[in-house]
Amino acid sequence: MLLVIDVGNTNIVFGVYKDQELLYDWRIATDKDRTSDEYGLLFEQIFKYHGLCPKDVENVIISSVVPTLMHTLPAMSIKYFNIDPIVVGPGVKTGMNIKYDNPREVGADRIVNAVAAYEKYGGPLIIVDFGTAITFCAISKEGDYLGGVITPGIKISSEALFLRTAKLPKVEISRPEKVIAKNTINSIQSGLVYGYIGMVDYIIERMIEEMKDNGKVETVIATGGFSSLIASESKYINKIDKMLTLEGLRIIYERNK
Repeated sequence: MLLVIDVGNTNIVFGVYKDQELLYDWRIATDKDRTSDEYGLLFEQIFKYHGLCPKDVENVIISSVVPTLMHTLPAMSIKYFNIDPIVVGPGVKTGMNIKYDNPREVGADRIVNAVAAYEKYGGPLIIVDFGTAITFCAISKEGDYLGGVITPGIKISSEALFLRTAKLPKVEISRPEKVIAKNTINSIQSGLVYGYIGMVDYIIERMIEEMKDNGKVETVIATGGFSSLIASESKYINKIDKMLTLEGLRIIYERNK
């Protein structure tokens, strides 16, 4: 089996593949203070609950946007799975030409998503990842990573509103039936959800316009935790692929094994 691990700022998403089939996937909270032993024991417990044996894992690949865990998770892999993992970064073959001013600045998760999306859907295309930050990535017809956009995620904005105002409450992030709300909670929810839908569609619209010389963009993919919430109202998003990052890790592993 192949263990794939994507370390985000809010959650760690991981899963196990047998050949090209994703057998299980899990999501746990990212804790920068956890030790490699704590993560190892947690992984062992999750494996045991699902009747899996760590010894059945033959390879491990990790992507991370959390620098403090760049040593912790590989150390966990070595100690608890007896495997020196592939860590997505400089020197790892992705098969993608990154046309950023400094390719090292592009987050590993963005590259992993781009690899998977181009492999599955072809190009040109746009990927919107609704994580702690919302990232927009543009991929050319030839499979080049052209660049993108980064904005604060919807949860960050919700928390900032609560922390920086005296009377506004913390609310559940969900879509109210109408934009014009009749109470404070629905008003905040309306501003967050419909506000982000408007922002997302405007950015996508501008990206499509700037990419027109590379061909018509017909595929706009949403992934990440809040993808379903926003994509359901978007004019441009036409695919939701929650497992895009894990699939990208599997593809990159195949290119480096």
